[in-house]
Amino acid sequence: MVMRHNAVVELANDLLIPGHTGERQNLDVIDKWWRWNPEEIILPQYADREHKALREVSETPWLSLVVTTLAQQLVAELVRSSQTDDVSAMWAPWQRNRMPSRQRAIHRAALGYGYAYATVLPGDRGAVIRGKSPRELYAVYADPVVDEYPMYFLEKSGGFTYVVDEEARYTLRHDRQGKLEYVTHEIHGVGVAPAIRYSNQIDLEGRTPGEVEPFIGTAKRINKTDYDRMLVQHFNSWKIRTATNMQRPADDAEAERLKLMLRQSDILTGEEGVEFGTLDETPLDGFIKAHDSDVESLAAVTQTPAHALTGNMINLSADAITEARAMLDLKAGERKLGFGDSHCQVLRLASHIEGRVADSEDFTLVMQWADLGSRSMAQAADALGKMATMLGIPVEMLWDRIPGVTSEDVKVWQKFKRENPSADELLAAGMFAQANGTDG
Repeated sequence: MVMRHNAVVELANDLLIPGHTGERQNLDVIDKWWRWNPEEIILPQYADREHKALREVSETPWLSLVVTTLAQQLVAELVRSSQTDDVSAMWAPWQRNRMPSRQRAIHRAALGYGYAYATVLPGDRGAVIRGKSPRELYAVYADPVVDEYPMYFLEKSGGFTYVVDEEARYTLRHDRQGKLEYVTHEIHGVGVAPAIRYSNQIDLEGRTPGEVEPFIGTAKRINKTDYDRMLVQHFNSWKIRTATNMQRPADDAEAERLKLMLRQSDILTGEEGVEFGTLDETPLDGFIKAHDSDVESLAAVTQTPAHALTGNMINLSADAITEARAMLDLKAGERKLGFGDSHCQVLRLASHIEGRVADSEDFTLVMQWADLGSRSMAQAADALGKMATMLGIPVEMLWDRIPGVTSEDVKVWQKFKRENPSADELLAAGMFAQANGTDG
């Protein structure tokens, strides 16, 4: 049932807008640390322009790198179903909405903020899938842990405020006095509030921490260590020459005139009793070690390979690299389970909108992810060959597991094999003839 006009405005004013405003404040803090505009290091009152410039160059987007390193492991490539072999109709909305490339923005938002959304609404050519940032979409669930869909959600776009429930999409706007007013509504007929949540991690209380907020303290520590090093490097990283028992000039102007710029070949001489010396520079080794220790701490708590943060891969064997990536692979595998379930939910809702009942009720869907490991083609071919020969898996079922091979490539190969059923026999005969030195 479509809500009354005043009920929509009241819902927005009393619940959705206040909830979104409070959540947006927290998300804006996360956004600054993620999008390389972190909280500034506190400087003393006497800090001048040099101190502020040093603070600026000391800030590094460490948490952005943490998110990127994990996001690059997540590329949904194909969906599988145990109910049907032909998933082309179900996969069509994904391709039509350019989700092979747009999925990355959803993954990054969910990793950075802790959660993100995709909306699925009817369009002229079928279901329309759009990724949504939690800074622009606020959803309310009856049970935030169990419920697949929210009761309603608020979305802000183009100067308008939209409220969406299971029946319609209501358009609101603020008048010149800043009062929210009803504009119009459009019945979508989906039957649910069509927003699907992507959670980085979710616990039994509905909390969804991301890959930024829990580690802000560690990133602050790294930036502070780097700022301290920059101070020493800028002000105290050279020797200071001293002269004692030298007669001081009568005034400061004379002292300035007598100040000398020493060259490498100059020799200092003085009267009897004058002693020359130096004050050592402040060593930077301690600051560098502290920086390395802080970065290693960040790598440990975020399960990110240390070499991904430091770029240091000297003398690392293949086994060492594999071991270093093990924790990241486990973390990526956990995210694939959660994000993959949300992707399948998107496809089921798109099937419902397009009237494909069987597909919309297919809960056997599993998302297949691209193999982005560092294995060589030879290693992959050897592993897949053993699966085919030792486990008896049909080779056709392994084609799409070859690194770099897309689902479209597999379709072409399958079509070729159907149209050329004797190709295997001809190939086998040619190999037999070559092995026996005959012309076949």
